Amino acid sequence: MQNFLQRCQTALDKSHERVDAAKEKLRPWKNDIVGAWEKSKKFAKEFHEGILPFLGYHHILMILIAIAVILLSLLLAGCSSTSPLIPGIFLISLYYKSYTPTYDPSQVDPGVTAAIANIVGNAVLEVRVGYFGICVNPNGGDFLCSNNATALAEQINVDQDPLNLIWVASTFKDSIVFPYLLIVAIILAFITFILLATFPGWHEEQDATTGSDVDVKPFPSRPVSQVALALIFISSIFVLVSVLWQHTASVAAATVAQDLGNGSIRSGVGTASMVLGWFGFVLLIIVTIGLLVMILSIIVLDKLTDG
Repeated sequence: MQNFLQRCQTALDKSHERVDAAKEKLRPWKNDIVGAWEKSKKFAKEFHEGILPFLGYHHILMILIAIAVILLSLLLAGCSSTSPLIPGIFLISLYYKSYTPTYDPSQVDPGVTAAIANIVGNAVLEVRVGYFGICVNPNGGDFLCSNNATALAEQINVDQDPLNLIWVASTFKDSIVFPYLLIVAIILAFITFILLATFPGWHEEQDATTGSDVDVKPFPSRPVSQVALALIFISSIFVLVSVLWQHTASVAAATVAQDLGNGSIRSGVGTASMVLGWFGFVLLIIVTIGLLVMILSIIVLDKLTDG
């Protein structure tokens, strides 16, 4: 029994030694972690005391406008080049794919699907349409993108595009897609961004009574605020009209194209383009509401001060 207790004591002593050794190894890590934590707290304090107080309300609105402009610019740039992710931003996609045709009593000649399937053969070409460009994937590899449908068609042989999907996509882009409302909306949003940049920020002034320095932020010019509100409101309306137009036209064209190529052509609407458009609209609406609230608040404060 005594030998067993001695062995337990020896094992316990060894475990304590191992724990102490592990602590010594971890001591430098502990110091590094504590140092990093202290630095992060110091940075957070400096940011809170030095930068955050001078971040004005209009700065937040400017950030939202900048994000909206970037999103809408990406939407317009869809399918304009082969740069990464750009071919993935499209309004409508048309591609050859064999599947079981849909039959309906309203079809005068249901057998035409077999004729179309014979014409299509083994074609796998995919066409994507953006506001200013068309991307073609002839064989499942890389996309070829251009704003000139003729240049793309010259690089494709008859077997790859037997039903002229490139021409159909070009017709959709030229006759239905209308990007100019979005362009005007981006310009108006950018002008609003510049107007917001003229708003006065925090600065120090000397108190006439106490003689100490105090932080002061004057009210922005009311006419400038009203012009900015009008511009961002018009920009929001233009984006809303464009996104609704884009969504309706894309869904309608995709449905018609797939029905015409029943059993041989599939179509789809670009999710990324829809997300970019609607997110851009939501951000501009938030800025519009924010500016309206700011103007109304200033009016109320002026009335209370005058009273």
